[in-house]
Amino acid sequence: MKKKTFSVNGKAFLHILSFKPILEKNKGIIMADIKKAHLIGLGAVGATYASLLHKAEGSPIEIIVDEERAARYREGILINGENVHFNLALQTEAREKAELILIAVKAHHLEATIEAIRPFVGSETLILPLLNGITSEEILAKAFGSEKILHGFCVALDSTKVNNEIRFTQTGKIVFGTAFGLEKEADSVEAFFIKTKLPHTKADDILREKWWKFMMNVGINQISSILGANYGVFQKQAKARELMKDACLEVLKIAEAKQIQLSEADIDGFFPIIDGLSPEGKTSMLQDIEAGRKTEVELFSLAVIEIGKKLGIATPINTLLYKMIRVLEEKNS
Repeated sequence: MKKKTFSVNGKAFLHILSFKPILEKNKGIIMADIKKAHLIGLGAVGATYASLLHKAEGSPIEIIVDEERAARYREGILINGENVHFNLALQTEAREKAELILIAVKAHHLEATIEAIRPFVGSETLILPLLNGITSEEILAKAFGSEKILHGFCVALDSTKVNNEIRFTQTGKIVFGTAFGLEKEADSVEAFFIKTKLPHTKADDILREKWWKFMMNVGINQISSILGANYGVFQKQAKARELMKDACLEVLKIAEAKQIQLSEADIDGFFPIIDGLSPEGKTSMLQDIEAGRKTEVELFSLAVIEIGKKLGIATPINTLLYKMIRVLEEKNS
């Protein structure tokens, strides 16, 4: 085990990392310097990072859109009170192959997204998904080849989308790396993020980090949606934290069985991150419930239940959470 200190929005946190060898080597692709990124999914997460790239020198970001979204986005996107006009790349008029595609959609939109980005994927395109869950990279690898796929997620941002406005006070950061042996490609992405000042961490063991984020989502997303609780509730109410931790502990048992090096300290280490978020901020699942949208509960509690069954590990808390969230979905739909 190795301890590493990292900062998010100027605050230092201790994160325990376990370094494991890359399981699969990949020939990868020959990368030149990345000059521009494409992004698909202009929700709370995508708009946050797109807005940061938009402010970088040369505005090195284009948003992949269909005709319907293009018509809306040409009027501008309201982000923290500013009407932002992004450069748009129409799916039907892909004039160039992308160097880097950031995917910031919901998991249940991934299959449609694969077809939407296909015209932009060339021989030297890298794809970095920022989805919740632990399966998107494998799905993308089947569609485009593992030599194009990096692993990633985002953490510690508090962006919310209400109607057509995006608001955030904490940008958090993108955590990314390679489980397919794409070390040089990951270095190229990091160089682009450094140049554009996009907050990030390149992880040495990205699979462990993905499981850590998965564990946290199983806790904070699901409990917040059931309680109708913003981050302020978790900052003030010990019982809310206990509920979150109980859900996470079932993931921890599964991770241990799969030899993913997580510990209870990783759960406790997430609470200072929550404390640094806006009290009025809300998880993506709570925002989905309040807006009457489909949630990602299949990625969280249902995934825990199914993996637990395969491993012979009981998951009563997540079984209950799954049923409760499905009731909320149907009630609000």
